[in-house]
Amino acid sequence: MKQIKAKNEVKKAKTKGKQEGEEVMKKLSVMVMAGVMALGMVGCGSTAAEAPAESTVPAAESTAAETTESTAEAQTETADAQTEAGRQFVVGFDAEFPPYGYKDDSGKYVGFDLDLAQEVCDRLGWTLVKQPIDWDAKDMELDSGAIDCIWNGFTMNGREDQYTFSVPYVDNSQVFVVAEDSGITSKEDLAGKVVGVQKDSSALAALQGDEKALADTFADLPQYADYNTGFMDLEAGAIDALALDIGVANYQIASRGDGYVILDEYLSTEQYGIGFKKGNDELKDTVEKTLLEMADDGTFMEIAEKYADYGLVDSVCLGK
Repeated sequence: MKQIKAKNEVKKAKTKGKQEGEEVMKKLSVMVMAGVMALGMVGCGSTAAEAPAESTVPAAESTAAETTESTAEAQTETADAQTEAGRQFVVGFDAEFPPYGYKDDSGKYVGFDLDLAQEVCDRLGWTLVKQPIDWDAKDMELDSGAIDCIWNGFTMNGREDQYTFSVPYVDNSQVFVVAEDSGITSKEDLAGKVVGVQKDSSALAALQGDEKALADTFADLPQYADYNTGFMDLEAGAIDALALDIGVANYQIASRGDGYVILDEYLSTEQYGIGFKKGNDELKDTVEKTLLEMADDGTFMEIAEKYADYGLVDSVCLGK
């Protein structure tokens, strides 16, 4: 009996030990699995949180630096293009404003200002583009970049804040032209008369400004797109007088023959300059420097003498 009992005790002990061992193995398996899962979670969290922090900031800094560098390069290229040899220089002008810019009998655009512009381009190695414009649209043409400058008997006075101007090169006067047999000999005689003027011109500015009291005495003040049309109306008797630049008046009278006179009393005096877009000092400086060189070596006056019949030699204020 004792032997049987002893065997039973041994059997129970083995069974209990086996059960305890299995429980220990289960606990170890659970711990191992938990550790693996924890490591996996830590690894994913690190990848998701740290990777963007390492890549986003340098990328932003790099993009900003590249943008700044690109902008600087673009500005430099634009500035260089303003004055580089071989560029096109687009001059905006009123094609019916002789002797400064107009179409001759052969259909070519000619004139004092265009001749000056051609000489400047020849010296700088540029190609001159003569671009006729509507005078009342000149600001839009210049601001849009369609033209580089306004070079066409362009009055500086009163416009200094709107454009970047060259030095003045012509002393101009605004005058009244009447028919020789009109009986009109003074500004006072214009009271009750119809006086024509070009749209957006210096003559119109004077009649709407300092000489408004005089304009108020007129019967009417019609505005023309160009002076050729105004002279046709003057010739037809549709208007009694025309207010315009003295150079244009001299040209029109010379080309049309006798029958017209300029009143001794001027409407106003002013100066012409080359008008560039406000702030475009680099292009202005390059053109102005060349123009002054032309005045110093006598070329400026040689060109002016081609138009001596229209009073330009007396009007220019460079090269004297």
